[in-house]
Order: sequence, then C-alpha cells, then structure tokens
Amino acid sequence: MSYKSHSHAQWSSRMAFVLAAVGSSVGLGNIWKFPYMTGESGGGAFVLVYLICIFLVGLPMLMSEWLLGRLGQKNPISTMGDITRRLKRSRAWVLIGVAGILGAYLILSFYSVIGGWALAYIQMAVVDTFSELNNDSVGTLFGNLLASPVELLLWHSLFMIMTIGVVVGGVAGGLERAAKTLMPALAVLLVLLVGYAATTGAFAEGAAYLFTPDFSKITRDGILAALGHAFFTLSLGMGIMMAYGSYLSDDVNIGRSALIVVVMDTVIALLAGLAIFPIVFANGLDAAAGPGLIFQTLPLAFGNMAGGWLFGLLFFVLLVFAAWTSAISLLEPLVEWIEERSPLSRVGSTIVAGLATWALGLATVLSFNVWGDFAPLGMFDKFAGMTLFDLLDYVTSKLLLPLTGLATVLFVGWFMGRDELRSQLNMSDGAFALWRVAVRFIAPIGVVIVFISSL
Repeated sequence: MSYKSHSHAQWSSRMAFVLAAVGSSVGLGNIWKFPYMTGESGGGAFVLVYLICIFLVGLPMLMSEWLLGRLGQKNPISTMGDITRRLKRSRAWVLIGVAGILGAYLILSFYSVIGGWALAYIQMAVVDTFSELNNDSVGTLFGNLLASPVELLLWHSLFMIMTIGVVVGGVAGGLERAAKTLMPALAVLLVLLVGYAATTGAFAEGAAYLFTPDFSKITRDGILAALGHAFFTLSLGMGIMMAYGSYLSDDVNIGRSALIVVVMDTVIALLAGLAIFPIVFANGLDAAAGPGLIFQTLPLAFGNMAGGWLFGLLFFVLLVFAAWTSAISLLEPLVEWIEERSPLSRVGSTIVAGLATWALGLATVLSFNVWGDFAPLGMFDKFAGMTLFDLLDYVTSKLLLPLTGLATVLFVGWFMGRDELRSQLNMSDGAFALWRVAVRFIAPIGVVIVFISSL
C-alpha cells in the first residue's frame, strides 16, 4: 500500500525547540512528584543525589535521543529502521521506537486522568471549596472525586480535548505556539507562588529543608528514587525526545540545548519545592505526606489562609499547565507515526491518536471506582491487588521506560560510529570524551540499577 508523502516539519528556531522540550520535561513530575518525593526521602540530601543523577544519567540520555531523532528525521519507529539499515545493525533495534511510542501512549492514557484531577481542583478553588475543609473532609473530598466515574470521565475528556486541540496544529501552529505561551505563563505563576510562600513566615525553614543535606536521612530507596526520577522527569524512553529531535535542524547544538533543558527542568522543580514546603510548614502539615501532598494536604492549607482560594486557584492552574505541556508531547510520537505511515492528514492523525488514548483512559477512570476490585493479574502474588491503573503505571515506569532508555544508550554508545557521533554533537574533545563515558558506562549502569531494584 502506498501512502501520500508528508513533508517533515522543522522547529522555527532553537528557542522554540528548547521551550517545547522544557514543556515536555516540566509536568506533574516537577510540581506534584518531586516535592512529595523530596518530603518522603529526607529533603536536601535527596535533592543533592537527584542533581548528580540528572546530570550524569539524564543529560547523556537526552542527547542520545535527540541525536537519533535528528539523524532519522522521521517518527521513532522509522528513524530506528533507517539508522539500523544504514549501519547494517540488527533490525531488532527498531523495538526502541516501538516501545517508545507504546510507552507514551499508555502513559498519556492515565496521565490525562490525573490532569483531569487538577482541572477538577481548579473548579473547587473557584467556588472556594477549600475554605470549608478540615483534616477529615479533605480526604473525603478527594475520595469522592475518585469514586465518581462520571465526574472523572468529564475531566479526563476535557483534558484530552485540550491536548488534541494543541497537537492538531502541528509543529509551528501547535507545539511551538503552546510552548511559547504556556511555559512563560507557568514560570510567572510559579514565581507568584514562591513570592507568596516567602510571606508565610516559614520560607527559611522550607528553603533549609530543600537545600541543606542531612545524609543521615537518605536511604537506599531514596537514592534509587532520585535516580529513577532523574530518568523519568526528562521524558526519556517514551519516543518523545526522539520525535522532537526529528524536527531539529543540523545547526542546533544538541549538547548546549540539552544542558539548558536539564537546568530549566531542575530549576522549576526546585521552585515548586520553594512554593510548597513553606506553605506546608507554616500550616503545621506533614512534608512527607506522599502523593496526597498536592491533592489533600495543600487544599487544607489553602483553606486556612487569607486569600487561600486565589492562591489555590493559581496553584492548580499551574499544575494544569505543567500537565498540559507534557501531555502534548506524549501524544506527538503516536501522531507523527500515524501521519507518516497512513494516508491521514495531521488533523486526522491527531484525532485518531487522541481518541485511542482517551478510550484506554476509561480503564483508569473505572479502576478508581467501578473496577476498583478488578486485578487483571491477581493470580500472581506480585500483582495481587493491582488495579488496571496500577498495572499500567507498573508496566510503563518499571518495565517499558527503563528498557527503552537502556537500549537507546547501548545502541548509541556501542553500535554507532565515534566519528558520526562526534560530527552530530559538535563538542570539544574533552566534553565529547566525558559524554561518551557517560553514555557507554554511567547511564546504562544507572538504568540497570533502577530496573533491577524496581523488580
């Protein structure tokens, strides 16, 4: 079957590309997951370990994915097919592209549901629901949201419509425009919230908690969590960065751009900590509240403060923006593949990919209520009690992403020629040598450690 050709788009500028890549990296992981992981893992010591991991493991892996994408100039599956054919390597390496697109599709199906939670909390902030909360009712509020399949479906559907509405516009009209609008808006909202946190009387305590390492509090699990989060926060192993790299022109310096993205992603995560922990400490709440820190602990704090409805509104708008920019990038690899491998236009490809993702998201919606007792693999002890949502999260974060990331750095580090890598990266001798050591040894070892420990 022959398909009509699709001209491959390009980013209009390096700044547009960097903003889009930062938008992909900055998501619920920065605003939701990083603060509660820091709280659970001892504060400053966890942050220091995380910083080491993101520069030694995350940075070289990010550069590897962009490099492959730019070489292939196609969707991740076709990119790996073309590169392996040219280098006369095993076609099995094409599975990197397949697993990346599959991982992004599965993740977005439940990521959209969580993004819908943030939309629901915006509505709650607008009607000042938080002012009526106490320690008991705050948990009930979140529980009632999860227990309602109709309400979850509404917010999941709205979030997917928002995501499709951006991606349908293509690289220039969709991805770039969203990045140029949402990322500055996200930064402004975050700075406003940090400014408010500075007035709570507990800003110094929050900053000390975040930046003063107490290594007696760091554990083996904390180190592994830091390593794993450094890997996942940059959207690695999901086909996203390879897809974004395919729109990259030859004159963009991959190393310099990757460093900017890593630094900006890290700064935003730290700013989120500076916005959240002073509010937590000022209200006598528990920094180690876990995943409920955002959806249960903070609403209680907003309800007890003057003007809390406004700052609650700003916070959950920030959370939606962060989730939205990541969701856009999660949909892109599948859209790019459909567009290039079918007769469908950009609009048709986006609608098909979006509807398929929305449909799978129904499993996550129902796993919190109607199918709450359904454990698909309950016959195995390891998966006993795992709902469909738990299973999707496990398969992607514990299996697909680490294996895809590992295969990527092994392919780039050991099966691609040194001269070709050198010409693509355009780095000094010292910097290139350091990157090659990281991509051949440090990053693979780090991913293997995370993978084995998670099993």
